Amino acid sequence: MIKTDVIVIGGGIHGCCTALHLARRGLRPIVLEKNTVGRHASGVNAGGVRQLMRHTAEIPLSMAAMTAWENLDDLLGPELAQNCEFIGGVGQIGLAESADEMAWCHTRVAEMRALGYDFEEVIDVAELKRLVPSVADICRGAIISRRDGHANPFRTTQSFRLRAEELGARIFERTRVTGLEQSDAGWTVTTNNGVFQAETIVNCGGAWAWQLAEMVGEHLPKSHFASTLMVTTRMPRFIDPVVIGIDRTLSFKQTEAGTVVIGGGILGDPQLDAETADTVADRMVESAETVYEFFPILRKATIVRSWAGLEALMPDVIPVIGPSRVAPGLWHAFGFSGHGFQLGPIVGSVLADLILDGKSPIPITAFSPERFTPEGTLRSASH
Repeated sequence: MIKTDVIVIGGGIHGCCTALHLARRGLRPIVLEKNTVGRHASGVNAGGVRQLMRHTAEIPLSMAAMTAWENLDDLLGPELAQNCEFIGGVGQIGLAESADEMAWCHTRVAEMRALGYDFEEVIDVAELKRLVPSVADICRGAIISRRDGHANPFRTTQSFRLRAEELGARIFERTRVTGLEQSDAGWTVTTNNGVFQAETIVNCGGAWAWQLAEMVGEHLPKSHFASTLMVTTRMPRFIDPVVIGIDRTLSFKQTEAGTVVIGGGILGDPQLDAETADTVADRMVESAETVYEFFPILRKATIVRSWAGLEALMPDVIPVIGPSRVAPGLWHAFGFSGHGFQLGPIVGSVLADLILDGKSPIPITAFSPERFTPEGTLRSASH
């Protein structure tokens, strides 16, 4: 049996970040990952570092995360920070192709101003064309968050993992949790790779997090999905910002290497039990056609690869972050519903504060598991 202070279950960016921050605070965390670090959503997402168009409950968390992204040197050290390939300040832009979408942009920005947030702004066609000269004439304007950017998701997750290990965290890959029990001695975690014991457990299990909760009799939403991505051959540089759709399934960015990563919410075929996901060819065609419509230059591109990643989906599309409703010493951080990558550097800090100090300087009440009924459905009064 291996004993330690805290066991983090799940080796995605949030699990690795949690281990890092716990180690920074002097604890000796262990991460248990049933596959390999970054295997699922954390390693295969589009890499958007986005404050733009977030659920208002997420905005304080997202703003704190953006500050952490901009100070990765302090968190990871210069070499690992550089390995993340983070590029900030190029902006994320939501393209509006109709009068209704432009009206939505103005309403959204007005609502954000009323809440005290000024990082989103509406831009007209002239400014859009200045920032993105290759955009099609169908666009009437856009909404932008100029501070946003992108990073390499796989390299970023590995960088957090390496920094956590430098600070004393231990990571056990291919270690599947098969049992979870609480007693006066703390938590006992049974795995295919031995038995572990700790006072505190953090559930960062992603699409499988609900299964861990079930082990202690806690019912949380079980929904999941497979987001899909494509990448092109290298092209001459034609865009710096990350571009997303408002009502259309559009998302893409051009990497430093010149390849274009295309996403936008096209769904693949999730296979939770097999722990994999497949792309669906006709849906990928739809994604490509949408991109061509907004950026005709991409008709010259060749798609070289497509892939999908598994992620938990909450009914209100915001994560679960907070203490278990039924088991003291168990904390949850999962269900980021396809937009958790940008939040990665701060969620672990919040969890470390909660575990060690009993409170967080960032408001997280909206993410509480208490918003679900004992049966695991969303309470009608929530959001």
